[in-house]
Amino acid sequence: MDIPSTLPRILIVDESRMARALIIKNLSDQYSFREEGDGESAWQVLVLDSSIQLVICSLSLPVLDGDGLLVRVRSSRLPRISQMPMLMISGDNHEMIERVRLHGASDVISRETVAADWLPRIAALILHAKEGARPQESVDERVLNPETGLFTRKYVELQALQAMSHALRHRGQVSAMVMCFDQVDALREEQGVEALAQLEKRFAAILSSKIRQEDSLGHYIGNQLVVLSPGTPHPSCESFGNRLRKAIQEANIVVHGKRLNLSVSIGVSNSPVDEVASSGALIELAASRLSAAQQEGGNRVVGCAVKGSAVSALPSIERAIELITSGRENEVLPHLDALMNQALPLLKLFEQEFKLNLLSTDVEQESPDLAREDKDAGQN
Repeated sequence: MDIPSTLPRILIVDESRMARALIIKNLSDQYSFREEGDGESAWQVLVLDSSIQLVICSLSLPVLDGDGLLVRVRSSRLPRISQMPMLMISGDNHEMIERVRLHGASDVISRETVAADWLPRIAALILHAKEGARPQESVDERVLNPETGLFTRKYVELQALQAMSHALRHRGQVSAMVMCFDQVDALREEQGVEALAQLEKRFAAILSSKIRQEDSLGHYIGNQLVVLSPGTPHPSCESFGNRLRKAIQEANIVVHGKRLNLSVSIGVSNSPVDEVASSGALIELAASRLSAAQQEGGNRVVGCAVKGSAVSALPSIERAIELITSGRENEVLPHLDALMNQALPLLKLFEQEFKLNLLSTDVEQESPDLAREDKDAGQN
């Protein structure tokens, strides 16, 4: 039985069928669509279809052009239509761009803009339309924290909602990591507010350089940061968390001529492993595991491989073998990718000397990425 789509619905208005198909291809994982080729038909759809939450509209259209459709929408007596977010696709005509802004365009974007830049702007427009945000408010302010440049909590929560909806439809998964420096109050008292803010910015920069383009990094509560990772299994997130934790612990960070002994703790959750009922519950569970990690002394990761307990630091290969032979495989699972990276030279030697078919092409292709991550973590 098909699962009904719960994705926000967008109306795409463009004369070119190919252009509409390209937009849909780039955004289809997170939105559902209706298409029209001229402004007049698009107007009729807006009047009749109350499920539309945003319009992506080209300025150049037959019958009724994009600017004409925008003026008609903003002049409507129906609040549902007059307040509709309108994302206009522009060319290089600056006069036309200024005109549609004056006529109430929610945002203007170039057709050449990459899909990764479309997504946050679309998400922000839909989110703030629901909240009654002012049309003239800056899109960057809606999506990003102005002090740190990271995504806001509301935007990350919206991304989590869309990621879980996609995972449900495609039988996939999504993981969340919530993290924070240990002993934040003591750090603030000893080093001052400004120094703590700079430390957190540096930590955020390290995170930004490590996560994938499809991951979302933003603020959660207070000093806590959250990373949403669609399609990533929890052992990989827990292993990533331990590499990050180790990098922070070993980093040579000096304030006022004194090296700081910093540590971070991380909580990890995963759907469907944790069987949470909503995207909000997924992030809340990761946050509760962060609290558990800090209550147990900090400098650790608490994940869902062994619920309610801390995930140990990366074991040596010898120790991993001991754990497996003693029936404690769950303690090894979060570290499989890092252990594979360490063991790969030995496996290659086995294969060479004993003519064994131990390595697949997929493993050899995967390993350089893992090695690069560990190298980067050590440097930071």
